[in-house]
Amino acid sequence: MKGIQGTSNKTYRQLMGNGLRYEIPKFQRDYTWESEHWDDLWQDIKALITNEDNEHYMGYLVLQTSNNKEFQIIDGQQRLTTMSLLILSTLKCLKELVDDGIDADNNLKRKNSLLNSYMCYIDPVTLISNNKLKLNRNSDDYYKQHLVLLKELPLRKTNTSEKYMRECFYLYYERIKKEFKTGESLAAFIDNIVDKLFFTVIEVTDQLNAFKVFETLNARGVQLSSSDLLKNYLFSVVDETKPHISEIEELENIWSKIVGKLGEQKFEDYLRYYWNSINKSVGKKNLFKTIKGNIKSKDQVFALIRNLNDTADIYLAIQNPEDEYWKDKPEVRQSLKELKLFQIRQTNSLFLSALRNLETDNFKKLAKICSVISFRYNIIGGLNPNAQEDVYNTVALKIASSNNFAATDFQNIYVSDFNFENDFSTKEFKNTSRNHKIVKYILSKIEIYQFKNEIDPESDMCTIEHILPENADDTWGEFTFEEINRCIYRIGNLTLLEKKLNKEADQKPYAEKIKLFEQSNSELTKSLPDNFNSWNEDKIAARQRELAKHAKAIWKIQELSNN
Repeated sequence: MKGIQGTSNKTYRQLMGNGLRYEIPKFQRDYTWESEHWDDLWQDIKALITNEDNEHYMGYLVLQTSNNKEFQIIDGQQRLTTMSLLILSTLKCLKELVDDGIDADNNLKRKNSLLNSYMCYIDPVTLISNNKLKLNRNSDDYYKQHLVLLKELPLRKTNTSEKYMRECFYLYYERIKKEFKTGESLAAFIDNIVDKLFFTVIEVTDQLNAFKVFETLNARGVQLSSSDLLKNYLFSVVDETKPHISEIEELENIWSKIVGKLGEQKFEDYLRYYWNSINKSVGKKNLFKTIKGNIKSKDQVFALIRNLNDTADIYLAIQNPEDEYWKDKPEVRQSLKELKLFQIRQTNSLFLSALRNLETDNFKKLAKICSVISFRYNIIGGLNPNAQEDVYNTVALKIASSNNFAATDFQNIYVSDFNFENDFSTKEFKNTSRNHKIVKYILSKIEIYQFKNEIDPESDMCTIEHILPENADDTWGEFTFEEINRCIYRIGNLTLLEKKLNKEADQKPYAEKIKLFEQSNSELTKSLPDNFNSWNEDKIAARQRELAKHAKAIWKIQELSNN
């Protein structure tokens, strides 16, 4: 994997040995684990104790280091903090045995040995004690002044992170105290689990490589907090100016609002779409590098964060056609519903730019153009979306600079009438839930265009009938096996039919099906017997060519269709 200095599996004992130190970057998120997470880990640990041969996988740790002795925890801080609290809870139990005079000398040795092994170490030069784990700026003082020193934990004037750490500490303390009564069993408990809890450790040399690791792992379905990495970089830029604490608090406040609106995982997507709405398009893999290259001052960080917050609601509205934002804009809402159905995201940056810089009527026109282009280009043409993104970015920048655009700006990605009609005439839609919705959308639009008959494509009563049945064999009609395979999913073989009639039609021959078709509310379906007295591959192709002509007229941008 690119950008990785080393990857290895390590037990908790190996992680905490040999004078290694770990630091959570000061602006990373606070400790947020709750009882559900603490209990899950406790149940896993209990399973380890009862099975000597068992191991428990703790997931990925992403660490940044330049000397292989001091590591910044880029991902994994919640787990390492929780493990530290569990061990401190055990040390508190040992301390109470010492204070009560129970095998005091041996239990003091056990406590000090575990403390030195997993919590802090004595520097051989300065003889000063250093914690092996340093938490972020909101948590470290509480951790080192109260938790590590096993003092009474304050209840008042504590922040949310400190409250969670206190609750975690006492939850484990109560359970460990109940489970283990002697110093030997307490020490054996820790000695047992530290060799059975293991992590996949990924070491990187800088934040850019860490971001690349996140992108690679996230692409494999392992969701890591790359938004934390972005936050840490942006806040560190401000921190270098030695700001007043109110500036950091303001940044924290704005950041929390953005993440609260979007959620952690959506934030990176949103950031890229926002960035590309005002800058030359950058791909996901180069986003972090680009931001580092462009955002270098406190003023730039504040401007970016504030603009992101101001635009977040618009971004969410773009994702959701039912958002209140569109309540007085039914035509825009319809275009957005279509783009959502088509699963088009390439327009996000363009729309962010447009909503900031265009009048409502112009945005309505833009949304319609994008819907038509997407239908021709993506749904029917199945063409490469990368070229689309470049065009959309160019138009976004034009809108940002001139508050205007022209339909001809999209000429390069508007599929010609000739190509669109040809593509539509041979298009197939396999039977998936998404395709089912798309086909209903297509046929209902043709129904309105050809017969002025409005049918709700989202109604459960409206279903897709395969005239040549999906499970047909060569005894059905005039089809060979090869023809059946070629024809079943072609648009020409599909029509709208009410649920009850569709169920009744089932595998019936065409001559019997058309009697049911005549009962349909869909004129497209009702007209089938008049137009086709039998059903074969030629008839399907003929019907599909006719549908293609209607489609060419429906999904059309007049200024671009003179080609």
